Amino acid sequence: MTIDHKMIWNEVKDYMFIALGLLLYTIAFTVFLMPYQIVAGGVTGLSAIIYYATGFHLENTYIIINGILLVVALKILGYKFLMKTIFAIFTLYFMLRFAQEIIPKQDNGLPFKLMGEGQDFMSMIIGCVITGIALATVFLHNGSTGGTDIIAASVNKYHNVSLGSVLIAADFCIIGSCMFFPQFGTYLERAHKVMFGFCVMAMENYVLDYVMNARRQSVQFFIFTRKWQEMANAIGTQMEHGVTILDGHGWYTGKEMKVLCILAKKNESVNMFRLIKMIDPNAFVSQSSVIGVYGEGFDEMKVKVKKVEDKKMKIVFATNNLNKLSEVKKILGNKFQVMSLAEIGCHDDIPEKGQTLKDNALIKAQWVYDKYHVNCFADDTGLEVDALGGAPGVYSARYAGGEGHDSEANMKKLLAELENNDNRKARFRTVIALIIDGKVTTFDGIVNGSITEGKRGGEGFGYDPIFMPEGFNKTFAELGLNIKNNISHRAKAVQKLADYLLKM
Repeated sequence: MTIDHKMIWNEVKDYMFIALGLLLYTIAFTVFLMPYQIVAGGVTGLSAIIYYATGFHLENTYIIINGILLVVALKILGYKFLMKTIFAIFTLYFMLRFAQEIIPKQDNGLPFKLMGEGQDFMSMIIGCVITGIALATVFLHNGSTGGTDIIAASVNKYHNVSLGSVLIAADFCIIGSCMFFPQFGTYLERAHKVMFGFCVMAMENYVLDYVMNARRQSVQFFIFTRKWQEMANAIGTQMEHGVTILDGHGWYTGKEMKVLCILAKKNESVNMFRLIKMIDPNAFVSQSSVIGVYGEGFDEMKVKVKKVEDKKMKIVFATNNLNKLSEVKKILGNKFQVMSLAEIGCHDDIPEKGQTLKDNALIKAQWVYDKYHVNCFADDTGLEVDALGGAPGVYSARYAGGEGHDSEANMKKLLAELENNDNRKARFRTVIALIIDGKVTTFDGIVNGSITEGKRGGEGFGYDPIFMPEGFNKTFAELGLNIKNNISHRAKAVQKLADYLLKM
């Protein structure tokens, strides 16, 4: 399924669930609340109050008031929100009208009492639970039933106030208006209806907030595994989650190990455990609930801060390699805001058909710049072995053949070709192509070294376990990321890139 197809399917699902939520709301309102003349909040509740007092059909009042409020939705909530709001308003209008026509009537014209005479309170409880679930279903799928929901969504967009709290304030005024209708009897009888309405308000909005918060619950995972690199790659690529790698030290064993820290939605827990078990059934996993998670992919931090000028330059690194992206971000530090291809919505596999490293870097950077019109840079890296005439060079990632980047197969082939060969001199070379406002600049970085007899170390990626940089007796995979990021070919090229950008 392509990205466009996924977006269309997500929109279709939203509309389906909005319709389902409205159907539940219609059933609850017409079957459990209207027969007992129970007042409620929202424009639907206000319309019902007018209907009980005057006989003017509630669906007509509902559509008139919402027609006015739609103008507000267009300005504050945007066109996309408005389309779903229009859909919800008209769907609920026709559902309410149809439901009143098919449900058997009492002598006073109201729907029949399903719960029987004298069951006002029980009918209210059932009706409120269903309407609360219905409203939550609509809100969770980016919709609105119109009316006070528009007001609530507008406030929630700019302030850290729950939807339920805003609706309670609006509903308080609507329900309290019953005191001004003499058709409801004496002041004591009106007060009785108002108090019943407040019970409806409290119950309905409690259920709404409960369901909304339950969907937003997040959990934190700590994963202790020897296959931490494979695990981190799988979680980052398959579940599209950020992974923090912590350094751990076992008290009993005295051994160093890596600990993966992941924040995820609670409803993703099953998939997370399934992925962990597939990679390492012996992994030790700790899962805990967290009070709140804020940031990209989770809830927004809705607090007011003083506006300050963002001095960080935003620039796109044209790569799908999470290891490269992490490495470059660490080298550049906080000087620049480096964005990935995924962050600009690019999930394409950019072709690399150049004959040199410089050609490939230029091809990738130009492709991103032409399509997305953003300042960007791309790199290409190759391992050049003297005994092999500079091979694998530009073909380093695909040296063993095949479509994927199989590091194990690449290293196995290289070691086999150097077997019994005393000349093991090699170098890593990185070329970076930068495009700023259409201007192209290139940088390169080289680190000399040699190829070891076999793999050593568990960190890094690609050829790191078999490349030993000059002046060291350990491979890149043994030295660790901190040292590698200071001496590597990519570090040298990125430093030249940073120096150039800072002078602009």
